[in-house]
Amino acid sequence: MSIYSEGDFGEFVLPLALRLGGQEISNRRLKLLEAVRHTGSISGAAKAIGMTYKAAWDAIDAINNLAAKPVVVAQHGGSGGGGAVLSVYGVELITAFGKLAAMQTELTALFQHHQIEHLTHDLRSILMKTSARNTFSGTVTAVIPGAVNSEVVLHIQGGDELIAIITNGSVENMGLSVGKTAYALIKSSFVIVSKEPVTTSARNQLCGTVERVTDGAVNAEIVIKLAGGNLVTAMITEGSTQSLGLEVGDKACAIIKASHIIVGIDN
Repeated sequence: MSIYSEGDFGEFVLPLALRLGGQEISNRRLKLLEAVRHTGSISGAAKAIGMTYKAAWDAIDAINNLAAKPVVVAQHGGSGGGGAVLSVYGVELITAFGKLAAMQTELTALFQHHQIEHLTHDLRSILMKTSARNTFSGTVTAVIPGAVNSEVVLHIQGGDELIAIITNGSVENMGLSVGKTAYALIKSSFVIVSKEPVTTSARNQLCGTVERVTDGAVNAEIVIKLAGGNLVTAMITEGSTQSLGLEVGDKACAIIKASHIIVGIDN
């Protein structure tokens, strides 16, 4: 939706956006969801919108982690070799977005010939972009201060819990307190994988089922689906993958040190 000010000195853009877990889902990712709905597979959807297969999986993992419920459900096996479908919740999201987009088009026509002066508010929120493969939205349930650092407990989708250790200064600067919405960002290389629960000093041990194994020349990408629906991505060596003998459907645990979790908030 474009709004022109007097004299056409510039153009202000106000696109319709879907927010999940406090983050905007890009139009490209929404088109991916729509393509999954029509093609019934991740590969078909990726091809339909000109996205790589890996980028499509990464996008869907991110969306599922941010949403209140799974949006895309993978279907393994079967006569067609498996596929993917939108959940009932996912269909409702896409349908509602389509209706709102149509209403926006009508509003654009109404405003197109009007002059808007003195616009002083931000017209678009900024989508946070990060290289961390794992981004989870949740609510702070505890902040335990220490002499230098604080322990922050974050309750995320599906009942899973993450514990992060950050400086007291960071807690103060972000205004972290019980009930506040926050994000946990974890690099995939910081995630240790085991086939079963182990005794370790790491504060976070999240167990679930192997959803995907993507082999590479040196490293392999392991995606673990937790009981609550969250997906945790780990990057481990091919040697470790072979030693563990990990396959889709196997039980596995993601082990994460509290000091390896970055905590963020919306401004």
